[in-house]
Amino acid sequence: MPTPDNRLHTAESLLAWRSALSNERMAHLIKSAFRGTSGALQRRLKDHDVLYSHWTLLRVLWQTDGLTQRQLSEQAGVSEPSTFSALQVMEQRGLITRLKIPGNNKEIRVFVASKGAALRDLIVPAAEEVNQMAIQGISSDDLAITRRTLLAMAENLRHDADSMNAVRKVAAS
Repeated sequence: MPTPDNRLHTAESLLAWRSALSNERMAHLIKSAFRGTSGALQRRLKDHDVLYSHWTLLRVLWQTDGLTQRQLSEQAGVSEPSTFSALQVMEQRGLITRLKIPGNNKEIRVFVASKGAALRDLIVPAAEEVNQMAIQGISSDDLAITRRTLLAMAENLRHDADSMNAVRKVAAS
């Protein structure tokens, strides 16, 4: 049980940490926030025997069932080898099924199995709880600004990736 002294020390540490990060790079702040939210979600997913990587794929499949493995990988933002490995385990656990398309043995579509579908009602509320915890005490105006800023940053970085890919293609030809 925490003592008043321990709580004071923890509060002082938190204030010092927050002060140190006030001028930190955006990338580091985003990474820190991501670690906090993903860690909180991972602890909750563990209660349902769901891996974070499986959550990432399931949430895409709950929206668009029957994607190819490549489409799923792209929409989830996960590398194809990582998606393939995760899908093997998910299939063994009965969360998804993979079906070859008749006439095209290379194209495999991924479908949520009933066991995977049943998880939605259990783990989506856990994710929503983590989100609410993360934004607690932040004004709606600040949240709107944060959303716009993060979307703009993501778009800027996507443009950079597209430019770098174009340069590499020209250099390779």
